[in-house]
Amino acid sequence: MTASSVAQYLAALLADRRAALSTVRKAINENLPDGYEEGMQFGMIGWYVPLSVYPAGYGENPKVPLPLVALASQKSGMVLHFLCFYGHPTLSTWFTSEYQKSGKKLDMGKGCVRFKKLEDLALDVVGRTVARVSVEEHMANYQAARALMGKGRNAGEGAAGLSKSSAKKDAKKSAVKKAKPKK
Repeated sequence: MTASSVAQYLAALLADRRAALSTVRKAINENLPDGYEEGMQFGMIGWYVPLSVYPAGYGENPKVPLPLVALASQKSGMVLHFLCFYGHPTLSTWFTSEYQKSGKKLDMGKGCVRFKKLEDLALDVVGRTVARVSVEEHMANYQAARALMGKGRNAGEGAAGLSKSSAKKDAKKSAVKKAKPKK
């Protein structure tokens, strides 16, 4: 879908999907901490840290705001992408635990929650999850996760001036060479 606004995106949906996504959107907006903005991002309804607050942007692209969560209608159902789970494993673990307590069945990838109809979604858990992540905490978790991956301005360097990811690759190559039998 190529909608340029949330209203356009919702208007293009079938009535049942529009109603479901509008309800999820309302729950997110009611629980969203101050500082985030809502808009279209990656072809989905998204909530993100505006560039005026985090000018480095997502993936250090100063044109793409740092996403928190995204909501979309897809061919096979609806989906919530919790980008805030990456680099914040305690939040993901808390979410999974709270979701199980809700009695609803969780269909989830690493940060993607899929649901066929609104009744399948633990909406209160979604709202409480969003409410737990301040803009400041989200930016700090994102920066820490990028540093661990050896990306970003503050990533640091590993041994011999290599990035951490390069150092890991070199260590793996060395281990493979040692494991191969000599002819």
